[in-house]
Amino acid sequence: MMPFDVETFIAHGLDRLPENDYLPQPRVHPTAMLDDNQYNPCAEASSRSIPRGKVQKIRDWRDTEIFPETTRDIWIYTPPEFDPQKVRPALAFFNDGAGYVHRVGPVRAPAVFDSLIHAGKLPSIVGVFVNPGTPDEPVPDGSYPDRGRSYEYDSVTPRYVKFVNDEVLPLVESTLGCELNPDPRMRLICGMSSGGICAFNAAWHDASAFGLVLSHCGSFTNIRGGHNYPYLVRTSVKKPIRVFLQSGKHDLDNWLGNWPLANQQLAKALQFADYEYRFVYGEGMHSLRHAGAIFADSLRWLFSTE
Repeated sequence: MMPFDVETFIAHGLDRLPENDYLPQPRVHPTAMLDDNQYNPCAEASSRSIPRGKVQKIRDWRDTEIFPETTRDIWIYTPPEFDPQKVRPALAFFNDGAGYVHRVGPVRAPAVFDSLIHAGKLPSIVGVFVNPGTPDEPVPDGSYPDRGRSYEYDSVTPRYVKFVNDEVLPLVESTLGCELNPDPRMRLICGMSSGGICAFNAAWHDASAFGLVLSHCGSFTNIRGGHNYPYLVRTSVKKPIRVFLQSGKHDLDNWLGNWPLANQQLAKALQFADYEYRFVYGEGMHSLRHAGAIFADSLRWLFSTE
């Protein structure tokens, strides 16, 4: 394969966003909502009469040099009877953290952690839920509604994982007074949509930081270069990562690409390159409903030592 040279790349207009006036509007299948609504949070999200962990919130955090002049909220989950002096807990890191930590949301991650830890299916684990930064001023490149989020999540660079390693996780360890387990096989990064490709991108650039990836409706499309990942997976030295992908037949289809097809392409690339992976393809939309329905199963497989 021969890539474009710079002149050809620019001549095709690939260095700039298309004019929205010329773009067709996405179509939504009439049964999409009904198909999506069949999915409900997994049983482990509603288990009662078991010990519960704690969630603390760090509001309006902005102590970052990597994404300066941004503000974001962070939540930290600790398991029941957590003793920072006795254990180096595993890590589960979530992009778009609010969507995963909400106690009556589609995933309800803290409740699922409680259930799986109580059942002996998960090790002692710390959950870190981080929202994308809200920039003080508009991000200069691009015109997406979520400019700051896309800049952080869709960029196919090591910048975000450096942000996590160098700025967020030291904050977490300082707050809890403990050291997180450094074994990448005990460190998960998860996200939905742009947060999904962000999770994969973080592990791809630093597999020593995260060996486990959970992507829900990941945006492996032409937003900021993520559509190249199937090719990169097929042609690069295999990374020591385990990957769980989820998408559905009513996932997005717009001028940036087709999300169901993009996830199928990445799954096939992972299969070709002999990765440990799972791909669950359902009937849902671009939402967390199906993700929540299989969340406990996803965690059991990702953290399995078999």
